[in-house]
Amino acid sequence: MRRVLTLWAKVHLYGSSNHLKMEATLHALSGILLKAIPTFLLVILLHFYLKYMFFKPLEKVLKARYDATEGARKQAADSLEKAAAKTAEYEAALRAARGEIYQAQEQLHRKLQEEQSGRIAAAREKAEAALRDAKAEVGAEMAKAKEELAAESDALASQIAAAILSRGAMA
Repeated sequence: MRRVLTLWAKVHLYGSSNHLKMEATLHALSGILLKAIPTFLLVILLHFYLKYMFFKPLEKVLKARYDATEGARKQAADSLEKAAAKTAEYEAALRAARGEIYQAQEQLHRKLQEEQSGRIAAAREKAEAALRDAKAEVGAEMAKAKEELAAESDALASQIAAAILSRGAMA
């Protein structure tokens, strides 16, 4: 029995001791919480103060910076688009100018060929006229030479006949 009593006393003493310790802990915790309320209120007040006095202006500056950066990017993109359009326009104008130059060269080439063909035709015509004149002159000379030959042949024939006859009479 003595054992039971000591066990009961230990449980009761330790149980009430734990209960007392728990009450003391809760009492200390409530004291800590009561002392922490001003700190908590200061932290909340600091939060709102920093939010409106520091973070809002900082957010505005960052937003303005972002907008300026984004604006610069958009402006750069617009400039690139304009430059690409100008480049395309320049290339189209360059192609058109080259086409005009090629057409002008082709027309000049055709004109030169026509002039050359005209000169060749004129030279050919002149050469043919000279050839006709030369043939006519040669034909006239040949006719004159035939007439002269015919006249000379008649005279020569008369001389030969006279020489033959005069030799035969001499014999």
